[in-house]
Amino acid sequence: MKKQTNDELVFLPLGGSNEIGMNLNLYGYGPESNRQWMVVDVGVTFGDLSTPGVDVIVPDPAFLEGEKILGIVLTHAHEDHIGALGWLWARMKAPLYATPFTAYLIRDKLREAGILDQVKLIEVPLGGSVDLGPFQVTMVTMTHSIAEPNGLAIKTPLGTVFHTGDWKIDDEPVVGEVTDGGAISALGDEGVLAMVCDSTNVFVDGVAGSEGGVARAMTKLISGLKGRIAVGCFASNVARMDSVIRAAEASGRRVSLAGRSMHRITAAAKHVGMLSDIKPFLTDEEARVWPEDEILYLCTGSQGESRAALSRVAEGTHPVIRLGRGDHCIFSSRVIPGNELSIGRLQDKLADKGVRLYTEKDHPGIHVSGHPCRDELKQMYAWARPQISVPTHGMRRHLMEHANLARDLGIQEQVTPRNGDMVRLAPGPASIIDEVPSGRLYVDGGMLVTEQGEALRERRHASTNGILVVSFALDGRGKIVSDIDMRAIGLPSGDERPLGDALDGLAERVEQVVNGLKPQARDDDDAVEQAVARVLKKASQQIWDRRPIVETIVLRL
Repeated sequence: MKKQTNDELVFLPLGGSNEIGMNLNLYGYGPESNRQWMVVDVGVTFGDLSTPGVDVIVPDPAFLEGEKILGIVLTHAHEDHIGALGWLWARMKAPLYATPFTAYLIRDKLREAGILDQVKLIEVPLGGSVDLGPFQVTMVTMTHSIAEPNGLAIKTPLGTVFHTGDWKIDDEPVVGEVTDGGAISALGDEGVLAMVCDSTNVFVDGVAGSEGGVARAMTKLISGLKGRIAVGCFASNVARMDSVIRAAEASGRRVSLAGRSMHRITAAAKHVGMLSDIKPFLTDEEARVWPEDEILYLCTGSQGESRAALSRVAEGTHPVIRLGRGDHCIFSSRVIPGNELSIGRLQDKLADKGVRLYTEKDHPGIHVSGHPCRDELKQMYAWARPQISVPTHGMRRHLMEHANLARDLGIQEQVTPRNGDMVRLAPGPASIIDEVPSGRLYVDGGMLVTEQGEALRERRHASTNGILVVSFALDGRGKIVSDIDMRAIGLPSGDERPLGDALDGLAERVEQVVNGLKPQARDDDDAVEQAVARVLKKASQQIWDRRPIVETIVLRL
Protein backbone atom coordinates (compact mmCIF):
# COMPACT_ATOMS: atom_id res chain seq x y z
CA MET A 1 0.00 0.00 0.00
CA LYS A 2 1.14 3.53 -0.74
CA LYS A 3 2.06 5.64 2.24
CA GLN A 4 -0.51 8.36 2.84
CA THR A 5 0.91 11.89 2.81
CA ASN A 6 -0.42 15.42 2.97
CA ASP A 7 1.64 16.47 -0.05
CA GLU A 8 0.04 18.87 -2.52
CA LEU A 9 1.13 20.31 -5.86
CA VAL A 10 0.11 23.95 -6.18
CA PHE A 11 0.48 26.73 -8.73
CA LEU A 12 0.60 30.35 -7.55
CA PRO A 13 0.93 33.37 -9.87
CA LEU A 14 2.17 36.57 -8.22
CA GLY A 15 2.36 38.37 -11.57
CA GLY A 16 1.22 37.74 -15.13
CA SER A 17 -2.35 36.60 -14.47
CA ASN A 18 -5.06 39.16 -15.23
CA GLU A 19 -2.32 41.18 -16.95
CA ILE A 20 0.16 40.86 -19.79
CA GLY A 21 3.65 41.30 -18.40
CA MET A 22 5.36 41.22 -14.98
CA ASN A 23 5.44 37.42 -14.86
CA LEU A 24 6.22 35.74 -11.54
CA ASN A 25 4.93 32.17 -11.22
CA LEU A 26 5.45 29.72 -8.36
CA TYR A 27 5.09 25.98 -8.11
CA GLY A 28 4.89 24.48 -4.63
CA TYR A 29 5.15 20.90 -3.46
CA GLY A 30 4.63 19.33 -0.05
CA PRO A 31 2.24 19.70 2.89
CA GLU A 32 0.77 23.13 3.57
CA SER A 33 3.05 23.63 6.58
CA ASN A 34 6.27 22.77 4.75
CA ARG A 35 6.10 23.45 1.02
CA GLN A 36 9.11 23.67 -1.25
CA TRP A 37 8.91 26.23 -4.03
CA MET A 38 10.20 26.63 -7.56
CA VAL A 39 9.97 30.08 -9.16
CA VAL A 40 9.38 30.50 -12.90
CA ASP A 41 10.31 33.92 -14.33
CA VAL A 42 10.80 37.23 -12.52
CA GLY A 43 9.66 40.00 -14.85
CA VAL A 44 8.71 43.65 -14.99
CA THR A 45 5.99 45.75 -16.50
CA PHE A 46 6.26 49.41 -17.41
CA GLY A 47 4.73 52.59 -16.08
CA ASP A 48 2.15 54.71 -17.87
CA LEU A 49 0.33 58.02 -17.40
CA SER A 50 -1.09 56.75 -14.11
CA THR A 51 2.42 56.33 -12.62
CA PRO A 52 4.17 59.68 -13.19
CA GLY A 53 7.91 59.39 -12.74
CA VAL A 54 7.80 55.57 -12.57
CA ASP A 55 9.08 53.68 -15.62
CA VAL A 56 9.53 50.18 -14.14
CA ILE A 57 7.12 48.14 -11.99
CA VAL A 58 7.91 44.75 -10.44
CA PRO A 59 5.74 42.12 -8.70
CA ASP A 60 5.68 42.11 -4.90
CA PRO A 61 7.35 38.88 -3.70
CA ALA A 62 6.44 39.38 -0.01
CA PHE A 63 4.75 35.96 0.15
CA LEU A 64 8.08 34.25 -0.51
CA GLU A 65 9.80 35.71 2.55
CA GLY A 66 10.81 32.82 4.79
CA GLU A 67 9.74 30.17 2.24
CA LYS A 68 12.07 27.43 0.98
CA ILE A 69 12.91 28.35 -2.63
CA LEU A 70 14.80 25.62 -4.47
CA GLY A 71 15.52 27.56 -7.66
CA ILE A 72 14.43 30.19 -10.17
CA VAL A 73 13.96 28.93 -13.73
CA LEU A 74 13.80 31.50 -16.55
CA THR A 75 11.89 30.56 -19.70
CA HIS A 76 13.32 33.29 -21.96
CA ALA A 77 14.94 36.73 -21.92
CA HIS A 78 12.10 39.19 -22.46
CA GLU A 79 11.93 41.95 -19.86
CA ASP A 80 8.54 40.80 -18.60
CA HIS A 81 10.20 37.49 -17.67
CA ILE A 82 13.71 38.43 -16.44
CA GLY A 83 13.64 42.21 -15.99
CA ALA A 84 13.00 42.22 -12.22
CA LEU A 85 15.87 39.91 -11.25
CA GLY A 86 18.20 42.79 -10.38
CA TRP A 87 15.58 44.23 -8.04
CA LEU A 88 14.10 41.09 -6.49
CA TRP A 89 16.79 38.40 -6.39
CA ALA A 90 17.98 39.53 -2.95
CA ARG A 91 14.50 38.77 -1.60
CA MET A 92 14.65 35.20 -2.94
CA LYS A 93 18.37 34.28 -2.90
CA ALA A 94 17.99 31.11 -4.93
CA PRO A 95 20.04 29.74 -7.86
CA LEU A 96 19.05 30.84 -11.36
CA TYR A 97 18.68 28.41 -14.28
CA ALA A 98 18.58 29.57 -17.92
CA THR A 99 19.68 28.57 -21.40
CA PRO A 100 22.83 30.30 -22.78
CA PHE A 101 21.29 33.30 -24.59
CA THR A 102 19.03 34.12 -21.65
CA ALA A 103 21.90 33.60 -19.20
CA TYR A 104 24.08 36.08 -21.11
CA LEU A 105 21.45 38.81 -20.77
CA ILE A 106 20.77 37.93 -17.13
CA ARG A 107 24.45 38.46 -16.36
CA ASP A 108 24.17 41.98 -17.78
CA LYS A 109 21.25 42.70 -15.47
CA LEU A 110 22.96 41.30 -12.42
CA ARG A 111 26.11 43.24 -13.26
CA GLU A 112 24.14 46.49 -13.55
CA ALA A 113 22.56 45.75 -10.16
CA GLY A 114 25.98 45.09 -8.62
CA ILE A 115 25.10 41.56 -7.51
CA LEU A 116 26.64 39.36 -10.21
CA ASP A 117 29.21 37.89 -7.81
CA GLN A 118 26.48 37.00 -5.29
CA VAL A 119 24.24 35.00 -7.63
CA LYS A 120 24.63 31.37 -8.64
CA LEU A 121 23.63 31.27 -12.33
CA ILE A 122 23.59 27.85 -13.98
CA GLU A 123 23.48 27.59 -17.77
CA VAL A 124 21.22 24.80 -18.97
CA PRO A 125 21.69 23.48 -22.52
CA LEU A 126 18.76 23.57 -24.92
CA GLY A 127 16.64 20.55 -24.11
CA GLY A 128 18.50 20.11 -20.82
CA SER A 129 17.09 19.20 -17.42
CA VAL A 130 17.28 20.52 -13.86
CA ASP A 131 16.54 18.60 -10.66
CA LEU A 132 15.06 20.75 -7.92
CA GLY A 133 13.95 18.46 -5.11
CA PRO A 134 10.48 17.19 -6.05
CA PHE A 135 10.61 19.09 -9.36
CA GLN A 136 12.37 17.52 -12.34
CA VAL A 137 12.36 20.23 -15.00
CA THR A 138 13.13 19.70 -18.70
CA MET A 139 13.50 22.57 -21.15
CA VAL A 140 11.26 22.11 -24.20
CA THR A 141 12.21 24.07 -27.32
CA MET A 142 9.54 26.56 -28.44
CA THR A 143 9.38 29.44 -30.92
CA HIS A 144 8.63 33.02 -29.92
CA SER A 145 9.80 36.55 -30.75
CA ILE A 146 13.16 36.06 -29.02
CA ALA A 147 15.97 33.53 -29.16
CA GLU A 148 15.85 30.35 -27.06
CA PRO A 149 12.30 30.39 -25.70
CA ASN A 150 11.57 27.38 -23.55
CA GLY A 151 8.54 25.57 -22.26
CA LEU A 152 9.04 23.66 -19.03
CA ALA A 153 8.05 20.04 -18.49
CA ILE A 154 7.80 19.90 -14.70
CA LYS A 155 7.56 16.35 -13.39
CA THR A 156 6.55 15.79 -9.76
CA PRO A 157 5.40 12.77 -7.72
CA LEU A 158 1.82 14.03 -8.12
CA GLY A 159 1.91 14.57 -11.88
CA THR A 160 3.48 16.50 -14.75
CA VAL A 161 2.82 20.18 -15.47
CA PHE A 162 3.65 21.67 -18.85
CA HIS A 163 4.39 25.39 -18.43
CA THR A 164 4.46 26.75 -21.98
CA GLY A 165 6.06 30.14 -21.35
CA ASP A 166 5.54 32.51 -24.29
CA TRP A 167 5.32 30.65 -27.58
CA LYS A 168 3.90 30.25 -31.07
CA ILE A 169 4.15 27.60 -33.78
CA ASP A 170 6.51 28.73 -36.54
CA ASP A 171 7.70 26.35 -39.23
CA GLU A 172 10.23 28.96 -40.45
CA PRO A 173 11.61 30.62 -37.32
CA VAL A 174 14.76 32.06 -39.07
CA VAL A 175 16.67 31.77 -35.76
CA GLY A 176 16.56 28.62 -33.63
CA GLU A 177 14.58 25.42 -33.98
CA VAL A 178 10.87 24.88 -34.53
CA THR A 179 8.54 24.23 -31.61
CA ASP A 180 9.22 20.67 -30.46
CA GLY A 181 5.81 19.17 -31.06
CA GLY A 182 7.27 15.68 -30.77
CA ALA A 183 8.49 16.28 -27.22
CA ILE A 184 5.15 17.79 -26.23
CA SER A 185 3.25 14.88 -27.78
CA ALA A 186 5.48 12.48 -25.84
CA LEU A 187 4.53 14.30 -22.65
CA GLY A 188 0.90 13.92 -23.62
CA ASP A 189 1.40 10.18 -24.13
CA GLU A 190 2.89 9.90 -20.63
CA GLY A 191 0.09 12.02 -19.19
CA VAL A 192 0.02 15.76 -18.48
CA LEU A 193 -1.78 16.74 -15.31
CA ALA A 194 -1.98 20.47 -16.11
CA MET A 195 -0.90 22.92 -18.79
CA VAL A 196 -0.20 26.53 -17.77
CA CYS A 197 -0.49 28.32 -21.08
CA ASP A 198 -0.06 31.68 -22.84
CA SER A 199 -3.40 33.44 -23.55
CA THR A 200 -2.28 36.62 -25.33
CA ASN A 201 -3.87 35.98 -28.76
CA VAL A 202 -6.78 33.78 -27.74
CA PHE A 203 -9.25 36.12 -29.49
CA VAL A 204 -7.32 35.98 -32.80
CA ASP A 205 -8.38 33.33 -35.31
CA GLY A 206 -5.89 31.38 -37.37
CA VAL A 207 -2.13 31.40 -36.73
CA ALA A 208 0.35 34.10 -35.80
CA GLY A 209 2.44 33.78 -38.95
CA SER A 210 6.03 32.89 -39.71
CA GLU A 211 9.22 34.85 -39.27
CA GLY A 212 10.34 33.41 -42.59
CA GLY A 213 7.41 35.21 -44.20
CA VAL A 214 8.53 38.46 -42.57
CA ALA A 215 12.02 37.99 -44.01
CA ARG A 216 10.59 37.71 -47.52
CA ALA A 217 8.23 40.68 -47.05
CA MET A 218 11.04 42.86 -45.70
CA THR A 219 13.35 41.94 -48.57
CA LYS A 220 10.66 42.83 -51.11
CA LEU A 221 9.88 46.17 -49.43
CA ILE A 222 13.46 47.31 -48.78
CA SER A 223 14.72 46.37 -52.25
CA GLY A 224 12.31 48.85 -53.83
CA LEU A 225 13.23 51.89 -51.71
CA LYS A 226 15.69 54.71 -52.35
CA GLY A 227 17.12 57.04 -49.76
CA ARG A 228 17.85 56.35 -46.11
CA ILE A 229 15.87 53.61 -44.36
CA ALA A 230 15.27 53.23 -40.64
CA VAL A 231 13.60 50.10 -39.26
CA GLY A 232 12.12 50.12 -35.78
CA CYS A 233 11.66 46.77 -34.05
CA PHE A 234 12.08 45.15 -30.66
CA ALA A 235 15.78 44.62 -30.07
CA SER A 236 15.06 41.33 -28.29
CA ASN A 237 13.67 39.81 -31.50
CA VAL A 238 16.90 38.41 -32.89
CA ALA A 239 15.03 36.65 -35.72
CA ARG A 240 13.54 39.98 -36.81
CA MET A 241 16.94 41.63 -36.65
CA ASP A 242 18.33 38.78 -38.73
CA SER A 243 15.52 39.21 -41.29
CA VAL A 244 16.08 42.96 -41.57
CA ILE A 245 19.87 42.66 -41.78
CA ARG A 246 19.70 40.07 -44.57
CA ALA A 247 17.06 42.10 -46.42
CA ALA A 248 19.37 45.12 -46.21
CA GLU A 249 22.39 43.15 -47.46
CA ALA A 250 20.36 41.65 -50.30
CA SER A 251 19.51 45.22 -51.34
CA GLY A 252 23.14 46.40 -51.26
CA ARG A 253 22.84 48.18 -47.92
CA ARG A 254 24.96 48.05 -44.79
CA VAL A 255 23.43 48.18 -41.32
CA SER A 256 24.04 50.68 -38.53
CA LEU A 257 22.68 49.89 -35.06
CA ALA A 258 20.94 52.67 -33.12
CA GLY A 259 20.09 52.15 -29.48
CA ARG A 260 21.84 50.55 -26.54
CA SER A 261 19.54 47.50 -26.56
CA MET A 262 20.44 46.74 -30.18
CA HIS A 263 24.12 46.50 -29.28
CA ARG A 264 23.40 44.45 -26.13
CA ILE A 265 21.18 41.90 -27.88
CA THR A 266 23.46 41.47 -30.90
CA ALA A 267 26.36 40.81 -28.53
CA ALA A 268 24.29 38.14 -26.78
CA ALA A 269 23.24 36.62 -30.10
CA LYS A 270 26.80 36.43 -31.41
CA HIS A 271 27.91 34.95 -28.08
CA VAL A 272 25.74 31.88 -28.74
CA GLY A 273 26.55 31.62 -32.46
CA MET A 274 23.73 33.63 -34.02
CA LEU A 275 24.23 36.47 -36.54
CA SER A 276 27.57 34.88 -37.36
CA ASP A 277 27.59 35.25 -41.15
CA ILE A 278 26.56 38.87 -41.61
CA LYS A 279 28.70 41.85 -42.55
CA PRO A 280 30.12 43.97 -39.72
CA PHE A 281 27.83 46.73 -38.52
CA LEU A 282 28.81 50.28 -39.49
CA THR A 283 30.40 52.36 -36.78
CA ASP A 284 28.87 55.74 -35.97
CA GLU A 285 31.71 57.42 -37.81
CA GLU A 286 31.10 55.33 -40.93
CA ALA A 287 27.33 55.82 -40.74
CA ARG A 288 27.71 59.61 -40.76
CA VAL A 289 29.29 59.56 -44.23
CA TRP A 290 27.85 56.39 -45.79
CA PRO A 291 25.85 56.90 -49.04
CA GLU A 292 22.16 57.35 -48.26
CA ASP A 293 21.02 54.66 -50.73
CA GLU A 294 23.40 52.13 -49.17
CA ILE A 295 22.55 52.36 -45.47
CA LEU A 296 19.84 51.00 -43.17
CA TYR A 297 19.49 52.03 -39.55
CA LEU A 298 18.18 49.33 -37.20
CA CYS A 299 16.61 51.27 -34.34
CA THR A 300 15.08 50.88 -30.90
CA GLY A 301 12.00 52.88 -29.99
CA SER A 302 9.19 51.44 -32.10
CA GLN A 303 6.79 52.01 -29.18
CA GLY A 304 7.52 55.74 -29.02
CA GLU A 305 9.77 55.54 -25.94
CA SER A 306 10.98 59.07 -25.29
CA ARG A 307 14.69 58.30 -24.88
CA ALA A 308 14.98 55.59 -27.54
CA ALA A 309 16.68 56.03 -30.90
CA LEU A 310 13.62 56.63 -33.09
CA SER A 311 12.26 59.36 -30.82
CA ARG A 312 15.60 61.13 -30.93
CA VAL A 313 15.59 60.84 -34.72
CA ALA A 314 12.09 62.33 -34.83
CA GLU A 315 13.16 65.17 -32.54
CA GLY A 316 16.29 65.83 -34.62
CA THR A 317 18.58 65.19 -31.65
CA HIS A 318 20.15 61.86 -32.64
CA PRO A 319 23.94 62.28 -32.99
CA VAL A 320 24.17 60.15 -36.15
CA ILE A 321 20.82 59.65 -37.89
CA ARG A 322 19.11 62.38 -39.91
CA LEU A 323 15.91 61.49 -41.76
CA GLY A 324 13.97 63.82 -44.03
CA ARG A 325 12.04 64.04 -47.27
CA GLY A 326 12.68 61.02 -49.49
CA ASP A 327 13.66 58.79 -46.55
CA HIS A 328 11.71 55.89 -45.04
CA CYS A 329 10.84 54.45 -41.61
CA ILE A 330 9.51 50.90 -41.31
CA PHE A 331 7.74 49.87 -38.09
CA SER A 332 8.25 46.11 -37.84
CA SER A 333 6.46 45.63 -34.53
CA ARG A 334 2.98 45.58 -33.08
CA VAL A 335 1.40 48.42 -31.13
CA ILE A 336 1.44 47.39 -27.48
CA PRO A 337 -1.89 48.43 -25.87
CA GLY A 338 -1.36 51.68 -23.98
CA ASN A 339 1.33 52.94 -26.35
CA GLU A 340 -1.01 54.21 -29.06
CA LEU A 341 -0.56 57.89 -28.18
CA SER A 342 3.23 57.79 -27.91
CA ILE A 343 3.56 55.87 -31.19
CA GLY A 344 1.16 58.27 -32.89
CA ARG A 345 3.16 61.28 -31.76
CA LEU A 346 6.39 59.66 -32.94
CA GLN A 347 4.96 58.87 -36.35
CA ASP A 348 3.48 62.38 -36.69
CA LYS A 349 6.90 63.93 -36.05
CA LEU A 350 8.57 61.68 -38.61
CA ALA A 351 5.85 62.37 -41.17
CA ASP A 352 6.23 66.11 -40.58
CA LYS A 353 9.87 65.76 -41.63
CA GLY A 354 8.73 64.22 -44.91
CA VAL A 355 9.65 60.66 -43.90
CA ARG A 356 7.43 57.99 -45.45
CA LEU A 357 6.06 55.50 -42.91
CA TYR A 358 5.38 51.77 -43.31
CA THR A 359 3.39 49.73 -40.77
CA GLU A 360 1.84 46.28 -40.70
CA LYS A 361 -1.57 47.83 -41.37
CA ASP A 362 -0.61 49.14 -44.79
CA HIS A 363 2.11 46.55 -45.52
CA PRO A 364 0.87 43.18 -44.17
CA GLY A 365 3.65 40.71 -43.58
CA ILE A 366 6.34 43.03 -42.19
CA HIS A 367 5.42 41.94 -38.66
CA VAL A 368 3.97 38.82 -37.05
CA SER A 369 3.07 38.17 -33.43
CA GLY A 370 5.17 36.00 -31.13
CA HIS A 371 2.13 34.54 -29.35
CA PRO A 372 -0.24 31.72 -30.37
CA CYS A 373 -3.56 32.38 -32.08
CA ARG A 374 -6.54 30.05 -31.75
CA ASP A 375 -5.45 27.40 -34.25
CA GLU A 376 -2.06 27.16 -32.55
CA LEU A 377 -3.70 26.82 -29.14
CA LYS A 378 -5.85 24.00 -30.53
CA GLN A 379 -2.71 22.26 -31.83
CA MET A 380 -0.98 22.63 -28.46
CA TYR A 381 -3.91 21.05 -26.64
CA ALA A 382 -3.93 18.23 -29.20
CA TRP A 383 -0.26 17.61 -28.44
CA ALA A 384 -0.29 17.93 -24.65
CA ARG A 385 -3.80 16.62 -23.83
CA PRO A 386 -3.74 17.98 -20.25
CA GLN A 387 -6.32 17.10 -17.64
CA ILE A 388 -6.34 20.70 -16.35
CA SER A 389 -6.10 23.97 -18.28
CA VAL A 390 -4.62 26.94 -16.41
CA PRO A 391 -4.61 30.01 -18.67
CA THR A 392 -2.07 32.72 -17.85
CA HIS A 393 -0.33 35.67 -19.55
CA GLY A 394 -3.48 37.64 -20.31
CA MET A 395 -6.08 40.07 -19.06
CA ARG A 396 -9.20 38.68 -17.40
CA ARG A 397 -11.06 38.49 -20.70
CA HIS A 398 -8.18 36.54 -22.25
CA LEU A 399 -8.03 34.01 -19.42
CA MET A 400 -11.79 33.41 -19.44
CA GLU A 401 -11.93 32.96 -23.23
CA HIS A 402 -8.93 30.61 -23.06
CA ALA A 403 -10.80 28.54 -20.45
CA ASN A 404 -13.84 28.46 -22.74
CA LEU A 405 -11.70 27.26 -25.64
CA ALA A 406 -10.14 24.52 -23.47
CA ARG A 407 -13.61 23.39 -22.40
CA ASP A 408 -14.73 23.27 -26.03
CA LEU A 409 -11.69 21.12 -26.81
CA GLY A 410 -12.72 18.59 -24.18
CA ILE A 411 -10.28 19.48 -21.39
CA GLN A 412 -11.78 18.15 -18.16
CA GLU A 413 -10.94 21.04 -15.80
CA GLN A 414 -10.20 24.75 -16.19
CA VAL A 415 -8.95 27.17 -13.53
CA THR A 416 -8.44 30.90 -14.16
CA PRO A 417 -6.48 32.33 -11.22
CA ARG A 418 -5.81 35.96 -10.49
CA ASN A 419 -2.46 37.07 -9.08
CA GLY A 420 -2.34 35.78 -5.51
CA ASP A 421 -4.72 32.84 -6.08
CA MET A 422 -3.18 29.55 -5.01
CA VAL A 423 -4.37 26.69 -7.22
CA ARG A 424 -4.17 23.11 -5.97
CA LEU A 425 -3.45 20.94 -9.00
CA ALA A 426 -3.24 17.66 -7.10
CA PRO A 427 -4.48 15.63 -5.36
CA GLY A 428 -8.17 15.90 -6.09
CA PRO A 429 -10.01 18.26 -8.43
CA ALA A 430 -8.18 21.47 -9.37
CA SER A 431 -9.38 24.41 -7.30
CA ILE A 432 -8.33 27.72 -5.79
CA ILE A 433 -7.59 26.93 -2.14
CA ASP A 434 -6.07 30.16 -0.82
CA GLU A 435 -5.37 33.81 -1.58
CA VAL A 436 -1.97 35.19 -0.62
CA PRO A 437 -0.61 38.76 -0.61
CA SER A 438 0.29 40.03 -4.05
CA GLY A 439 0.74 43.41 -5.65
CA ARG A 440 3.22 45.74 -7.27
CA LEU A 441 6.37 47.55 -6.27
CA TYR A 442 7.44 50.68 -8.13
CA VAL A 443 11.04 51.49 -9.01
CA ASP A 444 11.05 55.15 -8.00
CA GLY A 445 14.19 57.20 -7.49
CA GLY A 446 16.39 54.11 -7.61
CA MET A 447 14.47 52.32 -4.84
CA LEU A 448 11.48 50.00 -4.50
CA VAL A 449 8.35 51.59 -3.05
CA THR A 450 4.82 50.29 -2.57
CA GLU A 451 2.18 51.17 -5.12
CA GLN A 452 0.32 53.08 -2.39
CA GLY A 453 3.39 55.11 -1.44
CA GLU A 454 2.89 58.72 -0.44
CA ALA A 455 5.36 60.14 -2.98
CA LEU A 456 3.52 58.74 -5.99
CA ARG A 457 0.14 59.60 -4.51
CA GLU A 458 1.23 63.23 -4.10
CA ARG A 459 2.73 63.23 -7.61
CA ARG A 460 -0.53 62.03 -9.10
CA HIS A 461 -2.45 64.61 -7.08
CA ALA A 462 -0.12 67.41 -8.14
CA SER A 463 -0.31 66.38 -11.81
CA THR A 464 -4.06 67.10 -11.90
CA ASN A 465 -4.54 69.68 -9.14
CA GLY A 466 -1.33 71.70 -9.00
CA ILE A 467 0.65 72.97 -6.02
CA LEU A 468 0.40 76.07 -3.83
CA VAL A 469 3.36 77.15 -1.72
CA VAL A 470 2.81 79.80 0.96
CA SER A 471 5.40 81.21 3.36
CA PHE A 472 5.32 83.85 6.09
CA ALA A 473 6.98 84.75 9.40
CA LEU A 474 5.41 84.79 12.86
CA ASP A 475 6.78 86.68 15.82
CA GLY A 476 6.86 85.42 19.39
CA ARG A 477 3.22 86.33 19.90
CA GLY A 478 2.10 84.43 16.78
CA LYS A 479 1.48 87.54 14.69
CA ILE A 480 2.34 87.69 10.99
CA VAL A 481 5.29 90.07 10.65
CA SER A 482 6.21 89.57 6.97
CA ASP A 483 4.66 89.62 3.55
CA ILE A 484 2.75 86.45 2.72
CA ASP A 485 4.57 84.91 -0.25
CA MET A 486 2.30 82.82 -2.49
CA ARG A 487 3.63 80.64 -5.31
CA ALA A 488 1.56 78.48 -7.67
CA ILE A 489 2.66 75.52 -9.80
CA GLY A 490 0.34 74.04 -12.39
CA LEU A 491 -2.63 76.32 -11.75
CA PRO A 492 -4.29 78.19 -14.63
CA SER A 493 -4.15 81.90 -15.41
CA GLY A 494 -6.12 83.89 -17.94
CA ASP A 495 -7.20 87.40 -18.89
CA GLU A 496 -10.41 87.08 -16.91
CA ARG A 497 -8.64 85.75 -13.81
CA PRO A 498 -4.91 86.62 -13.72
CA LEU A 499 -2.92 84.31 -11.49
CA GLY A 500 -1.36 87.20 -9.58
CA ASP A 501 -4.78 88.58 -8.60
CA ALA A 502 -5.93 85.17 -7.45
CA LEU A 503 -2.79 84.69 -5.33
CA ASP A 504 -3.21 88.12 -3.74
CA GLY A 505 -6.73 87.13 -2.74
CA LEU A 506 -5.50 83.85 -1.31
CA ALA A 507 -2.83 85.69 0.71
CA GLU A 508 -5.55 87.79 2.30
CA ARG A 509 -7.43 84.64 3.29
CA VAL A 510 -4.26 83.19 4.82
CA GLU A 511 -3.79 86.33 6.90
CA GLN A 512 -7.39 86.19 8.09
CA VAL A 513 -7.30 82.54 9.09
CA VAL A 514 -3.95 82.82 10.93
CA ASN A 515 -4.96 85.94 12.81
CA GLY A 516 -8.24 84.23 13.71
CA LEU A 517 -6.54 81.29 15.42
CA LYS A 518 -6.39 81.13 19.20
CA PRO A 519 -2.98 82.05 20.68
CA GLN A 520 -2.29 78.42 21.62
CA ALA A 521 -2.96 77.26 18.05
CA ARG A 522 -0.71 79.98 16.59
CA ASP A 523 2.15 78.57 18.67
CA ASP A 524 1.69 75.14 17.03
CA ASP A 525 3.16 74.88 13.51
CA ASP A 526 1.01 71.85 12.66
CA ALA A 527 -2.17 73.66 13.67
CA VAL A 528 -1.19 76.69 11.57
CA GLU A 529 -0.35 74.55 8.53
CA GLN A 530 -3.61 72.59 8.77
CA ALA A 531 -5.68 75.76 9.03
CA VAL A 532 -3.91 77.34 6.05
CA ALA A 533 -4.26 74.17 3.95
CA ARG A 534 -7.99 73.98 4.65
CA VAL A 535 -8.73 77.56 3.65
CA LEU A 536 -6.53 77.43 0.52
CA LYS A 537 -7.97 74.14 -0.73
CA LYS A 538 -11.51 75.44 -0.23
CA ALA A 539 -10.72 78.74 -1.96
CA SER A 540 -8.91 76.98 -4.83
CA GLN A 541 -11.93 74.78 -5.38
CA GLN A 542 -14.03 77.92 -5.84
CA ILE A 543 -11.50 79.67 -8.11
CA TRP A 544 -10.07 76.86 -10.27
CA ASP A 545 -12.19 73.80 -9.47
CA ARG A 546 -8.98 72.25 -8.14
CA ARG A 547 -7.78 71.13 -4.71
CA PRO A 548 -3.99 71.59 -4.97
CA ILE A 549 -1.30 70.27 -2.71
CA VAL A 550 -0.58 73.03 -0.19
CA GLU A 551 2.92 73.44 1.23
CA THR A 552 3.05 75.95 4.12
CA ILE A 553 6.39 77.31 5.36
CA VAL A 554 6.17 79.00 8.76
CA LEU A 555 9.22 80.99 9.93
CA ARG A 556 9.47 81.78 13.65
CA LEU A 557 11.21 84.96 14.76
